Amino acid sequence: MKKLWGGRFQKTPEQWVDEFGASIHFDQELVEEDIMGSLAHVKMLGKCSILTANEVEQITKGLKTLLEKAKKKELTFSVNYEDIHLNIEKMLIDEIGPVGGKLHTGRSRNDQVATDMHLYLRKHVSIVVELIEGLQKSLLNKAETHVETILPGYTHLQRAQPISFAHHLMAYFWMLDRDKQRFTESFKRINISPLGSAALAGTTFPIDREFTAETLSFDGIYENSLDGVSDRDFIIEFLSNSSLLMMHLSRFCEEIILWCSQEFQFIELDDTYATGSSIMPQKKNPDMAELIRGKTGRVYGNLMSLLTILKGLPLAYNKDLQEDKEGMFDTVKTIEGSLQIFIGMIDTLKVNKDKMEKATNEDFSNATELADYLSTKGMPFREAHEVVGTLVYKCIQLGIYLKDLSFEQYKEASDLFEDDLYDIINPYEAVRKRMSAGGTGFEMVKKAIEKAKTTVNE
Repeated sequence: MKKLWGGRFQKTPEQWVDEFGASIHFDQELVEEDIMGSLAHVKMLGKCSILTANEVEQITKGLKTLLEKAKKKELTFSVNYEDIHLNIEKMLIDEIGPVGGKLHTGRSRNDQVATDMHLYLRKHVSIVVELIEGLQKSLLNKAETHVETILPGYTHLQRAQPISFAHHLMAYFWMLDRDKQRFTESFKRINISPLGSAALAGTTFPIDREFTAETLSFDGIYENSLDGVSDRDFIIEFLSNSSLLMMHLSRFCEEIILWCSQEFQFIELDDTYATGSSIMPQKKNPDMAELIRGKTGRVYGNLMSLLTILKGLPLAYNKDLQEDKEGMFDTVKTIEGSLQIFIGMIDTLKVNKDKMEKATNEDFSNATELADYLSTKGMPFREAHEVVGTLVYKCIQLGIYLKDLSFEQYKEASDLFEDDLYDIINPYEAVRKRMSAGGTGFEMVKKAIEKAKTTVNE
């Protein structure tokens, strides 16, 4: 079968070579964007009198027919036409005749594919931002009902100090808010048009690049045609932002997996987001959280793959750039799916308040309160730290906790202890009194929630 670019060639590739070189099995994902770009291009060709009004009308009608078929999944693509661009061009020619071949006037597949990807990412970055906000709202809703739910806070995965469960949830809210800012801020670098850069040097036809940019709702154009066809920074930025997002989700998943284990029992996942075992009837596995944690690796891989592809490429277009799409498509699918799953997982999460509270009463996470208490009485903090550390060791030897020590035992450790110390080491009081800005004190958490509400669209 003769190629649309085959005039210079006397031989055609064997089928397996076509298969290796073709991208249509994955870049058909860009079908609607490709047709949208072509509609803008042909409109410009008419405006600039490069094509006649009749030619523009025929091509536009044909493209709109193909667009409707694309939306209904009625188009059939062929490896023989390599990529989405040549497939659409062949379909257009079949639809309206040889005049369809005039559509490619004044452009190249190089600027065409770049335009497609800008349009694709523009659409999906907006979807990702909406999904991030959806997860933020889920976290806000859950946090509002658990301001005074206490659980152990951890450092080094060792119990450190008691905190509000809402405070813990809100830590992820603010991580997601930074993610949202990064995606939103990247939009201005996505929303520029390479269309009209042609193969690398522009074109001799009197085209109007600003017109096609405006028609496609781009904010502007690439100022350099070489840069326009070879730039993939906007995809790398998207993959980088996606990697940060997945890292945050993965950290949260790790905690969810721990919390719903028999050892913690702090939460229970809804059955929708868990699976059973084929051999062990009692199992309820947090598979969705584990999958999100696992899929983080593939998103990192997609970023490293594109960075590696680009690191040694001379200007302008090279066939290597065909490898820029699958990772982008995969990352879009992965992060959108992960966010959707996470929203449902948080919305349906059951919090075992009693288990959390019991954990804070059966540990030494209130030890800092005692050290601070002695410091307020005038003892240097380092000395207070030593006194309380000795008391903790005594408790460990006796198999008890700080609340179980007698007042006499406290007095033996320091004359500064008074009988109000038992209120001080109460986990609820320990949390309530942490009123520094951004801290876990209940009033501070309530303020943080109210502030957070202003950052999401109601």
